Amino acid sequence: MTEPPPKPTREIAPYELRAASEVDEQDIERLYDEVFGPGRFAKTAERLREGNQRIEAACFVASDAGGLVGSVQFWPLMIGGRPGGVLLGPLGIAPRRRGDGIAFKLMEAGIAVCAERGDLAVILVGDEPYYARAGFAKTEAGRFQMPGPVDERRILVRELNAKAGSLNGALSVPRATRRTS
Repeated sequence: MTEPPPKPTREIAPYELRAASEVDEQDIERLYDEVFGPGRFAKTAERLREGNQRIEAACFVASDAGGLVGSVQFWPLMIGGRPGGVLLGPLGIAPRRRGDGIAFKLMEAGIAVCAERGDLAVILVGDEPYYARAGFAKTEAGRFQMPGPVDERRILVRELNAKAGSLNGALSVPRATRRTS
């Protein structure tokens, strides 16, 4: 019996992955506006970014010949009053580059930094079938409480350390990282 011919692979246009910097800020905001629209500021996860400071070393962007095509940000969290948590998001990919695997490369780069820092767990609000490919799983009901309404089935976690299993409780912004401006 002969083997079926291999499926043709789609060629992925080149792109560069690098640490985000201040010069990227306007392009990042434009990308997030394009991807999420103005409603992004009304989401419950945004309450965990307000007054917080990004983990700059874990924030990455992707660009190609046409400009910025992806961005991911990570934010420190207190979980039940304890440090060690990180919020992933927003993660935005330009519509013209969706399906190229850029989102997973961005996430993995940031998660690697969080693991090196000693963070215990990365949490996000999203679709499990998509994020499961990056090692995220649903949490048990009631494990984490967001500062506002959220579908608990969409709270996902990727534990980075064996100690992460003991984390549970309300998610909040660490006092030491609050912006004062």
